[in-house]
Amino acid sequence: MQASGTFTVADFTPTPVPGQQVQTAIPLGIATMDKRFEGDVSGRATTLFTSAFDESTGAGTYVAMESFDGTVHDRAGAFNFAHSKTTLGDSPQDEFFVIVPGSGTKDLAGITGTGGIRVDADGTHHIWFDYELNR
Repeated sequence: MQASGTFTVADFTPTPVPGQQVQTAIPLGIATMDKRFEGDVSGRATTLFTSAFDESTGAGTYVAMESFDGTVHDRAGAFNFAHSKTTLGDSPQDEFFVIVPGSGTKDLAGITGTGGIRVDADGTHHIWFDYELNR
């Protein structure tokens, strides 16, 4: 099945990078995020977001782990999902998106699958899950 929706970032809080930093050509960053979802996917997520990104060139990579709580097609529960993407300026590549197996609760227990995120030119954020519920 596929469920889709839009989301907004309600909070983005940069966090100091723990430990001793190795200096590279692109700075490392960590942040926590709080997101709100609407559509077939409705609810909220808390996110641990890590990145190495050069704002001047638009080149970099991010890795995010999210804990979602809400509904997917009117089935309520929570689960984790992870995603990452590399960009070279305007060219996204090496995208990865997975629902963490075994992380689902309540009506979403047994959820597995993949998905994706797309950001429109106007800044609208879209998400979709291609998922199965194995109970």
